[in-house]
Amino acid sequence: MAISNRSPTGPQIFAALATFVLLAGCAAAPPATPAPTAPPATKPAVSAAPTPTSIVAGPNEMILSTTTSTNDTGLLAALLPDFEAKNGIKVKVVAVGTGAALKLGEDGNADVVLVHARAQEDAFVAAGFGINRRDVMYNDFILVGPAEDPAKVAGLTSVADALKKIAAAGAPFISRGDKSGTNTKELELWKAAGIEAAGPWYNAIGQGMGQTLTFANERGGYTLTDRGTWLAQASKLKFLKVLVGGDSIAQNKDKALLNPYGVIQVNPARYPSVKAKYAEAFSAWITSLETQEKIAAFGQSQYGQPLFYADSEAWRKAHP
Repeated sequence: MAISNRSPTGPQIFAALATFVLLAGCAAAPPATPAPTAPPATKPAVSAAPTPTSIVAGPNEMILSTTTSTNDTGLLAALLPDFEAKNGIKVKVVAVGTGAALKLGEDGNADVVLVHARAQEDAFVAAGFGINRRDVMYNDFILVGPAEDPAKVAGLTSVADALKKIAAAGAPFISRGDKSGTNTKELELWKAAGIEAAGPWYNAIGQGMGQTLTFANERGGYTLTDRGTWLAQASKLKFLKVLVGGDSIAQNKDKALLNPYGVIQVNPARYPSVKAKYAEAFSAWITSLETQEKIAAFGQSQYGQPLFYADSEAWRKAHP
């Protein structure tokens, strides 16, 4: 076989070099990383009070900081138009957990608060942040959980007994974990039951009541909820049922589950910028017999029971 003595041409040299560079580049390149199929999981953010700049009230406006249950149930949407029409005052509602609602008052960033954690309310007034606390209404707490009830708590009349069984079974419990009135009550109940709420079965998600119920529904967990929010959202929670507390407040045998609400005016002596007259008008209105009758009727036609029970001094005098 004859071997050519010809030297490679310029184009042949260029082609060889190009091939070498291409092969070297392929060999040096790291393997491609596959694109993620889903964003990485993150822990839910803990609920926090809005910044003051996000809730500035203009002329003829006031700020009501309140718990999520008064908003999630639709109660405020049903009641407030009457107050606004009668007083010419627009109410800007900030619905957060009770702890965050009171913090807004402590910082002078709300005019009036409507919450449900009596010990925290009394401390708020005692510290000089609020004045003139008045009873408004009450409902109750209930324990809901998966229909299959792995901890076997259905029908128990004591929530403490139910919590003991949930912890012993290591069944998932979903806590709001947001320093709300409901979260405060839940932690009190664990303490009263002598149980440390900790471990892989205990999930504090830092969310409001509606989101917590949705999470429990999706994860097959137990949770503590106020009855009003449960009634308003139960149709969307197909995998949960009431396990402790009965189908109405009359059936709830555990007095530890009662849930009173109070209204407190933010102290104008401490915070001269608050709209004291507006707050006073709101407190007088929501505790008046006329508004109390609306609270007592709210939810009755739709759910066969009220979502809240009127409890102001004016109501109690009219209904001894």
